[in-house]
Amino acid sequence: MKIMIIGCGRQGAELAKTLSLNDCDVTVMDNDQTAFERLGPSFMGQIIHGNGLDREVLLKGGIERADGLAALTSSDDINIIVARFARQVFKVPRVVARVHDPLKAEIYRRLGVQTVTPVALGTQRLAELLTFSPLEPIKRLGNGEVGIVETDVPPNLVGRMVNELTVPAGTQVIAITRGGKTSIPTLGTIFQDHDLIHLAVTTDAMDRLKTLLGMS
Repeated sequence: MKIMIIGCGRQGAELAKTLSLNDCDVTVMDNDQTAFERLGPSFMGQIIHGNGLDREVLLKGGIERADGLAALTSSDDINIIVARFARQVFKVPRVVARVHDPLKAEIYRRLGVQTVTPVALGTQRLAELLTFSPLEPIKRLGNGEVGIVETDVPPNLVGRMVNELTVPAGTQVIAITRGGKTSIPTLGTIFQDHDLIHLAVTTDAMDRLKTLLGMS
């Protein structure tokens, strides 16, 4: 898999080293020649000194063959421009841009640009650590708006149907593990004792889910 990383700051360098160790063909691009020192002497990927906004520089890096591109410069605007350019002009299948401003991130997500917002992710994680609950998400999607949680079926739900735990636009049972086997339930599936329930839940529906599970 060929991955291009635009911006060799701390995050760009760590991502490049991680992907390279996972046998990806990695190309790192940055305006600052000294930025590549963060990669260390063991980095085996391609290094290109140049502007990620320059079409010729992107072609030199092999963007027309790229399977993925991460725009991780210090500028939100540059990251968005590079990401949209890669997606719309070169048809790179997987493109993500780091955007520090949460408001900008939401706007660009609506325009079809996948974004990562470090501030939002960090804030959400800090909140989780400070307010731990039995429903701590095992994974968060997007910028933390949707979490995947797991819980043992509580006594109040045994014998009841999945649709009683489904809140429109808020909570959805996505799988049930029963007897060591995991399957996707229907709305009519009946919960049994010792079931492990896997749910997708939005942040604003978490309190409602706790009530349904008898945790509040």
